[in-house]
Amino acid sequence: MENNNFNIENHIRPHLMKMKPYSSARDEYKDFDKEMVFLDANENPFETAYNRYPDPQQQKLKKLLSQHKNVEVNQILLGNGSDEVLDLIFRAFCEPSKDNIITLPPTYGMYSVLANLNNIVVRETLLDKDFQPSTEAVLEITDSNTKLLIICSPNNPTGNLISVEHILKLLKEFKGLVVIDEAYIDFSPQESWISKLNEFPNLIITQTFSKAYGLAGLRLGVCYASQEIITVLNKIKPPYNVNQLTQKLAIKRLQNNQNIKEEITLINQEKKRLLKVLGETSFIQKVFPTQANFILIKVDDAQKRYDQFIENGIVVRNRNSQPLCENCLRLSIGTPVENKKLLHIIKTLDS
Repeated sequence: MENNNFNIENHIRPHLMKMKPYSSARDEYKDFDKEMVFLDANENPFETAYNRYPDPQQQKLKKLLSQHKNVEVNQILLGNGSDEVLDLIFRAFCEPSKDNIITLPPTYGMYSVLANLNNIVVRETLLDKDFQPSTEAVLEITDSNTKLLIICSPNNPTGNLISVEHILKLLKEFKGLVVIDEAYIDFSPQESWISKLNEFPNLIITQTFSKAYGLAGLRLGVCYASQEIITVLNKIKPPYNVNQLTQKLAIKRLQNNQNIKEEITLINQEKKRLLKVLGETSFIQKVFPTQANFILIKVDDAQKRYDQFIENGIVVRNRNSQPLCENCLRLSIGTPVENKKLLHIIKTLDS
């Protein structure tokens, strides 16, 4: 059953319907490759490789992404990291001091930070012991002012996928927009929810170049959604939110897709190696299943073990303060050399 009764116009903040977006010089003249004298944007005319404003719609990069992801160019929005993409979604669809969103802790902390920044109430329903949501609980705390449900899959910090059955039920029954954060999807064998975009007009997917693509320092996030949703987000995004250097390097990285695949394969192989040793370590009480590029472990004393790792030159993440993550540490998968050092330290601490 598809969610064909969803009308995006009923969910846009009313004043945005009338808003006229800013039109930059590069929006008005779009033939960037043609040899012209550009005197329209008050730029410095002397060549530095970056003296001109970048393409505000990142057309070359979007065209390449559309081929990689099998999605239309007009279903893609790029942002200065996924955090900007998420912030745009909040600002487009949530009325401050009135609307609310739903999150599923333990999960990525920026959802709540962005909600607070935009003066939006956060309603939470905890995942269960298997880190899966209760769809009934989500629907029970939903009201007419609930605009977004944010699902992280694979989830951070737990590493697991949210089940297809749960997500399908929520896509069909939740009355607002369902945002699926797929920052770690490239490390998972599961197909991206991008393939369901045309079935569910209330579906938004966010991804990133920070993880599998190895470009965290560039700050590049991606939103995939219906053309109608992307049009709304384009209306409110800053005109030059993705700089020219980021666009160039992202294109170069995508053109070396085989390298990306090889790195993902190596990370997953190293993950299997780490999982085996971690499962045999006495101070580690539980190793949680993961489809991401990190592993969540429950230890005897999170702060003690965290400090010991630091003393030995390894920085991990202490997730002890997160719901359902008592005495848990999160370990990213490093290079083979880094993982060898990690395993050596673990064996030393376990002796």
